[in-house]
Order: sequence, then C-alpha cells, then structure tokens
Amino acid sequence: MKKRFTEEQIIPILKEAEAGLPVKELCRKYSISDATFYTWRKKYGGMEVSEARRLKALEDENARLKKLLAESMLDAEALKAALNRKLLTVGNKREAVRTMRSETAISERRACSLVGLCRATQRYEPRYSVVNDALAERIRELALERRRFGYWRVHQLLRREGIEVNHKKVYRLYRQAGLAVRKRKRRKGIMLERQPLTLPDRPNQTWSMDFVMGSLSNGRRIKCLTIVDDFTKECLDIPVALGISGEQVCRVLDAIAVFRGYPKAVRTDQGPEFTGKALNQWAYENKVELKLIQPGKPMQNGYIESFNGKFRDECLNEHWFGDLAQARQLISEWRVDYNEQRSHSSLGYQTPLEFASAFRQQEIDSTTNNQQHY
Repeated sequence: MKKRFTEEQIIPILKEAEAGLPVKELCRKYSISDATFYTWRKKYGGMEVSEARRLKALEDENARLKKLLAESMLDAEALKAALNRKLLTVGNKREAVRTMRSETAISERRACSLVGLCRATQRYEPRYSVVNDALAERIRELALERRRFGYWRVHQLLRREGIEVNHKKVYRLYRQAGLAVRKRKRRKGIMLERQPLTLPDRPNQTWSMDFVMGSLSNGRRIKCLTIVDDFTKECLDIPVALGISGEQVCRVLDAIAVFRGYPKAVRTDQGPEFTGKALNQWAYENKVELKLIQPGKPMQNGYIESFNGKFRDECLNEHWFGDLAQARQLISEWRVDYNEQRSHSSLGYQTPLEFASAFRQQEIDSTTNNQQHY
C-alpha cells in the first residue's frame, strides 16, 4: 500500500538531500521512486513547512473556486435551457427539471434545487383510478351540455347529483380535459364623429330606433324595438319578440314605409342589429341615411331615450305579462294611447297625432293658397 506523505514530511526529506545524502539512498530509505523525489523537489524545493502549507491552501482554494465556477456555469446553462416561463405550478417545475437534465449534464438533485422542487415530488408518478376516469368523463359531459358553465358551476352540478368531490379536484380534471369557457370578446364600436342632435322641421326626415328589454312572468326576456318620428313624436311601431334580428328590423321599417314613406335618415346606436349588413343594404336600396351615434353616448340619440324612459315607466313596469301574446297586446294598446291621448309639452300640449294632423293640414292650406295666388 502506498504511503501518502504530507508537506511536513516532504520538506525534511528534501533537506536531507540538500545536506549531501545521495538520492538513491534517500529513495531506498523512504521507499519512494526517483520520479517522486524530483517531483517533490520541483514543487517544494527551497521552501519551509509554513510556505508549503500556504501553497497547499492556495491550491485547495483554487480548486474550490474552479468547482464553484463550473457549477455556476452549468446552472446558468440549465436555467437558460429550461426557465423560459414562470414556474408557478408543480407540473411546470417538473417539466423544467426534465428539460435541464436532457439538455445539460446537470444532476437531478441540482436541478430540483434550482427550481425549488423536492426530489420525491419530481419522481412521483400519479396513479389513476377508475373512479377518477368516470368522474372526468362526467365532467366532460356536463361541460358539453352547458357550454357557458365553468368548473365551479360544474362542481355544483356534481354535488346535486350526489357526487361528493373537492372543487380543486374538479378543477384539475376540468383543465386536464382541455375544457374552458370561451371569453366573449368585447365588441368594438365604429369610430364616428359626433353629430349634433337637431330637431327636424317636418315629418319623415329623421326616425330614431332603439331596443328596450322587458320580461315575462316566467322570467323569459322579451325584446321591444321602439321607432319614433323625431319631429311629430309619433311612435311608429313597437314590435315585440323573444329576439329581433337585422332582417326583421328591415321588414318592420318596410311595413311602416307602406303608409308613411321612407325617411331621409334613421338614427340608431351601434347595436349589432343596426350595424349589420341587412340594415346597411336596406338603407342603400331605399336611399336612407344611417346616423350612428358614438359608442357609450346614448344622449346623442336623446329623443328615443326620452321616449324609452316613458315606455318603461308607464308600460313595462306597470304590467305583468303572462305570455308573449299578452305583452304584444298591452304594448300595442299603450302605443295607441301614447299617440292619441297623451299630450306633450314640446308639442304645445297636443298629442302626437293631433300635432301631425295639424301640420299636414297647414301644408295643404299653404299649397292651396299658393295655387290660388298663381
């Protein structure tokens, strides 16, 4: 077995050689080779024990620093390879450790230390049971039946069915199945310049339209399309339905135009029914100007907003609609009363029908007088 010499032993041996003891005899005395002796003399020749100790300490420190530098460079390489996103979940951390070990020579212990993950967690393999598979399948069925339900409402449905399961487990299975409620994107309005709200000087110059929402006694929503002539304040029609599309809006306007003719302009907000292709094509074919107000500025359509306030207070909030047919009947009766019985201060306390009739008679008289004059 080789004997390991310390610096304290090597320095005296070299001192003996310097005193005149032959190298062959010295090597035989201490059982070392000639190469070992000359290596010692090259490294420690002329040194004292304290100097040799200092040299050894420097060599150890240098080796330690080299090791730290190598480890830090390896860590930096591993982090650059794996940490391309935030490691917030255990799954992300496990994936990062696998990436580090596959792309670099880093150990599992060091990789787990860098990402802050226990080695037992890294090595853990989840065990799937038949119960979990059945639960995941039921979660998928409920999510497909009710597409606007998130994991929390699916969890409540499972509890109603008598399945006692933690909501965090439902969330995990919900995400593993790739289920998520799609967020509805906010519809962007059309950028328009503000148009002044001017009062027309005759009927059929500008009509205003808007939707008002109501409900039946069973909670079902109904949609009311209010259409008003800005000059005479007449309510031209209030169709009521569970839903009204852009094509239906065009049909309603055509029905009104049979008796009154087409207006020069129609003012609306930027609802999807008013900005769609159907109403735009209708306006182009009938040479009607569409005046869209700016998004979030309802008072730019103030005439219809004023009418809608009266409609809500005097009709929708005062009646209890049993079904759609009853809602249409009561709303139609209110519209007739509004046009024929309700006086308006802006019309000189006349009803819209009286004001419109008086204006038409005035135009007839004016035309007759002009003809007689010529």
